[in-house]
Amino acid sequence: MNQPAIFTPIDKETWSRTPYYDYYRNVLKTKYTVSIKIDISLLMARYKEKNYKFFPTFLYVIMCALNNSEALRTAIHEGQLGVWSYVTPQFTLFHEDDHTFSDVWSEYSPDFAVFHQNIVADIQHYKNVKGLKVKPGLPGNFVPISCVPWISFESISQDTTEDTDFLKPIIRFGKFYQEQERTLIPLSIYVNHAIADGYHTAMFLRDIEAIANDVERWLV
Repeated sequence: MNQPAIFTPIDKETWSRTPYYDYYRNVLKTKYTVSIKIDISLLMARYKEKNYKFFPTFLYVIMCALNNSEALRTAIHEGQLGVWSYVTPQFTLFHEDDHTFSDVWSEYSPDFAVFHQNIVADIQHYKNVKGLKVKPGLPGNFVPISCVPWISFESISQDTTEDTDFLKPIIRFGKFYQEQERTLIPLSIYVNHAIADGYHTAMFLRDIEAIANDVERWLV
């Protein structure tokens, strides 16, 4: 198990992003969504070889990239702006019988085998439990991530009708598909502009593909 996540408050008097945060948080309240296709050709070949499951494998790639990004670990926790030392996934389980879903969270680990086992164990434990939030103890450092496995979408737009203290990204990915010799998967990230600009989002998306392409190093 990881050490508990540490939340480090931000000193806005010295934080270089303060004017941007204040502007996009209080003046022009801006959120945006970016959707791209990720090349997972190398990842697909390797995870099948090792008999791992796709969902926890790709979820690991996303979580590694999130934890490489300080901007996307920035949040408001108990009324205080700060940065988590690491974030952990909250994901959805779909119920085939009544077409509802349940939210579950799992412990993050930088060790792929441990992470994969955490996700598989939680899916197995909660797969038949109905309700919106079924695993108790949701930690403050969660990030919501879900899969839309029925479509290879071009883009997804998402927003909330209420202005809240929720600054975390929301990530969706869809059905992977073949395009010539490549396997691609659509992925969308919803970002609060107060914590991340286009540069930070682009670096995160670039990092996802780099980690997926570096699969020989971490998937053993």
